[in-house]
Amino acid sequence: MNMQKMDVLSSLRSGKPQDEFWDQIQCEARVAVADEPLLGALIHAGLLHHASFEAALAYRFSLKLASGEMSEQILREIADSAFANASEISIAARADVEAVFERDPATHRRMQPILFFKGFQALQAYRIAHWLWQQERRDLAYFVQMRCSEVFGVDIHPGARIGKGIMIDHAHSIVIGETAVVGDDVSMLHSVTLGGTGKDDGDRHPKIGNGVLIGAGAKVLGNIKIGNHSRIAAGSVVLGDVPPGKTVAGVPARIVGDAGCADPSNTMNQLLGHDDLF
Repeated sequence: MNMQKMDVLSSLRSGKPQDEFWDQIQCEARVAVADEPLLGALIHAGLLHHASFEAALAYRFSLKLASGEMSEQILREIADSAFANASEISIAARADVEAVFERDPATHRRMQPILFFKGFQALQAYRIAHWLWQQERRDLAYFVQMRCSEVFGVDIHPGARIGKGIMIDHAHSIVIGETAVVGDDVSMLHSVTLGGTGKDDGDRHPKIGNGVLIGAGAKVLGNIKIGNHSRIAAGSVVLGDVPPGKTVAGVPARIVGDAGCADPSNTMNQLLGHDDLF
């Protein structure tokens, strides 16, 4: 009997529901250990040692963000509490894994973002910080934001609202402001900023619709709306609303055509039309 079947039988005997998503990741982890024994300790500690996906994420969160100012143990307790009290965090994290697996051609196993991809790890840390923010534990939420910026180079304010099924590819220098809203199934590349345009307080950051693709280095500034399934070309500076299903490019950005498909964040096609390239 193979190890995966043994795990399923053990789960059934213990009365715990089978988690096929987590079973798949643990199966991948065993294959990875066989392929590269030198990573055995890391993979066992990060994945195989844990009874659930949520426990593995809590461990990774605590390991990556621990410092002389906050121990692994305290951070692990914070993460465990977040997962225990907010099931939406786990639902979103699972959707985020699938988003990376489906959209990133460099991803061949679902275990990869959990262990190796700082965009995914930073996003999950934000989700815990956002839970703390909602619980009025604002200073602790700011601490998590600070550590994410220091460790991952990703600065997401804990007050921002971010949906599920998000892929942040490469993730260098991502900045997302306090009143920003990001819908479901959004893809963004490195050096994206969702920022304000001045020092006014209040609702001052962009509202990104569902299924939007945001290219590398794009800056989306102000309390503006980016319509569902639109595309923002790399390097663009967007200062006004974008209708659904359109492509914008340039500084300042202008509409240059349709999005080219119904699901740009999934296809990840960032090329403009031939006439726009020459």
